[in-house]
Amino acid sequence: MRVLTIGSDPSIFVAGSAARERMRSYAATIGELHILSPAKRGTREEHEGNLYLHPIRAGKLFRVHSLARRARALIRTHDIEIVSAQDPFEHGLAARRAVRGTHAKLHIQVHTDFLSPWFVKSGWRMSFLNRIRRNIASRVLPAADGIRAVSERVKASLIARYGARIPEPSVIPIAVDSTVPEPVPLPMHSFAFALITIGRLEPEKRIGDILKALKLVTTRYPMIGLFIVGDGRERRRLERTVRSLKLEKHVVFLGAHSDARALLGSAQTFIQASAYEGYGRTLIEAALAKVPIITTDVGIVGDVLKHNEEVLVAPIARPKALARCIETYIEDNTLRQGLPVRAELAVRAHLAAAGSSPERIRADLERAFRHP
Repeated sequence: MRVLTIGSDPSIFVAGSAARERMRSYAATIGELHILSPAKRGTREEHEGNLYLHPIRAGKLFRVHSLARRARALIRTHDIEIVSAQDPFEHGLAARRAVRGTHAKLHIQVHTDFLSPWFVKSGWRMSFLNRIRRNIASRVLPAADGIRAVSERVKASLIARYGARIPEPSVIPIAVDSTVPEPVPLPMHSFAFALITIGRLEPEKRIGDILKALKLVTTRYPMIGLFIVGDGRERRRLERTVRSLKLEKHVVFLGAHSDARALLGSAQTFIQASAYEGYGRTLIEAALAKVPIITTDVGIVGDVLKHNEEVLVAPIARPKALARCIETYIEDNTLRQGLPVRAELAVRAHLAAAGSSPERIRADLERAFRHP
């Protein structure tokens, strides 16, 4: 098969990066894989065996047009059989335009739970943009020959919304390395109970809810603290929130960290308060590290990880509920020790059932290719 993927991960152009290695494994299974992605000025086309990397300079305003035009040229030059977009939004629209009038099939990947009501409730700017993206998806998905969802939650939402207007989505989880790195100590601190959250500091992650929950807990347990690993547009606002809540002694911003996953094993609890997640890779990584988990009901929660069986779950946008979960782990040592053991077993069973991602992705693309 000759496949073109349209995405937006510039790290594929970095030799030795995790993204490059992942694409190489996909190419070895698929047959011939072309990747089209925006990249820094000066990035050149590369060719490794049957993996072809095509950088493009495309401003945000005309990105869809630029991607579609370049993708159409690649379809013709390389006789591409399937074009797979890494989202049903801008990249999906570019892919749809590119295949129109050609023999190439359209395949769409859905990594985000964009039909969650919270998708359009993440600040006025993101809400406006996400409403547009949701409308784009409603134009793109019915035109697809194949759809890949990353979780049962996402698949169920697509079927509920579009029904027979779309091909039945396949569920292929995001690949996660099941090897657990050796724990890396957290920076020197005086916390008796250390929480950790890892992820992009963006509105949909709702880190502010964790801070509000922490404030509630510190009144009873003053030796608790939180490490925030990651960076993003929300950092300054979150730092102001820490000051306004007088939590300076309880919160440490670590920024983007190359050892983020290894830090998990040194914390007493992993906590996330996301408004929506398509999958939730960090939940998988925390479970593999046998760290107690507090999470909102997103992604694989309810399917792979269940409340009071493997994790503690709080409703979205409910800091008081998050605070109760934190206090439960502090006070109940049996629960804090038991749930992580069951979470690891559940996650390892989930990863085993998922099988080989490259093989499943190939099968999914072949199914799209056969779609009438």
